[in-house]
Amino acid sequence: MKIVSAVVAILTIMTWPAQAASLSKTYSYFSIGGRTLDEIQTELDRRGPKLRSTGRRHPGATEMEFNTKIQYGESRGRCRVVNAEVRVKAKVILPRWRSRRRSDSETQLVWDTLSADIKRHEESHVIIAKNHARELENALKKLYPQRNCEQTAAKAKSTTDRIMAKHDAAQAKFDRVEGINFERRILRLLKYRAQRTGN
Repeated sequence: MKIVSAVVAILTIMTWPAQAASLSKTYSYFSIGGRTLDEIQTELDRRGPKLRSTGRRHPGATEMEFNTKIQYGESRGRCRVVNAEVRVKAKVILPRWRSRRRSDSETQLVWDTLSADIKRHEESHVIIAKNHARELENALKKLYPQRNCEQTAAKAKSTTDRIMAKHDAAQAKFDRVEGINFERRILRLLKYRAQRTGN
């Protein structure tokens, strides 16, 4: 059996669990100042990561790299996918507020609520990516054998393109829904945190 390998790397930056498909995740932080909510917002607008997809700065971001390794095998005049591995490398970028001690308790409460929501949002992007990586891995393993490995590789590419487009659409939809529900969600979270802290 002849084994050949193909590696497909897709890099995407966005404002993308299961047992298949592996995930590695790291965190990085950017510092912001500001004593008031308006000042914090100005700092986020000035220092937040700039996304290529929007051209604007955001309070958080996730950089993701998808690496797909496919092994092909020839047998009885047909070529099939012997194995497929999809790995997602995610870097979550979050804000770190350095002026907490100089602000009032109300601002601290709002920041704690907002900061937790930013992290949850970015972690959700990672989960979406992980799920689509698993879907891609499974789809590649199920491809029908072709007459030669060039044809099988072409099928693998079209499958990858289709699922990655589906992934991009899912990420964009998630951002749209989150944007629509942002104010209502934050107000609900603020009320919950205030009740817990007795404010």
